[in-house]
Amino acid sequence: MRLVIARCQVDYVGRLTAHLPMAQRLLLVKADGSVSVHSDDRAYKPLNWMSPPCWLTEEEGRWTVQNKAGEKLVVTLAEILHDSKHELGPEPGLVKDGVEAHLQELLAEHVTTLGEGWSLVRREYPTAIGPVDLLCRNATGGTVAVEVKRRGEIDGVEQLTRYLELLNRDPLLAPVQGVFAAQQIKPQARVLAEDRGIRCVTLDYDALRGIESDEFRLF
Repeated sequence: MRLVIARCQVDYVGRLTAHLPMAQRLLLVKADGSVSVHSDDRAYKPLNWMSPPCWLTEEEGRWTVQNKAGEKLVVTLAEILHDSKHELGPEPGLVKDGVEAHLQELLAEHVTTLGEGWSLVRREYPTAIGPVDLLCRNATGGTVAVEVKRRGEIDGVEQLTRYLELLNRDPLLAPVQGVFAAQQIKPQARVLAEDRGIRCVTLDYDALRGIESDEFRLF
């Protein structure tokens, strides 16, 4: 992990353009190759970023981050205030609570609850930024990434959005649709998901455990 605090401006050129005027920001360069730009007032969410696979080219006063699609994140550096590197070591991964882990297991076993003719490709499908809970095929053979939560909140939608961005770069999988599945989904998370074309599914844990005879709700 490399941490750089700098006065900089940031320009993104790709499917659209975006500009961040000159200001002090934190630049994170992670071991997976990703580069993200953070301010001090946006919690965990970066102002802009480039997901792997991408590569960073450093010149005097300028960083250029480019991905395989030709999109570029150009950082113009006016002053570097801090520059350090830290080895974080291997990541053991997120340990989910028992209910959430069991929900994922049940849904993998009974994936047709998400739609008739669905099939499971793999649980914990790996990506450069972490595993997708379930990767599935729908009745027409389309790829679907499913994120399973006990409580569905905005950060879960953001997580699935990042997975979809990466998966849709793989020509063997694209186009990839998203399903956000949880026991409870907060209204704000549902609005954000639907705005991004992600289908929301409300799961009944007890019904899934007795799926042969009981009903559950799909939205």
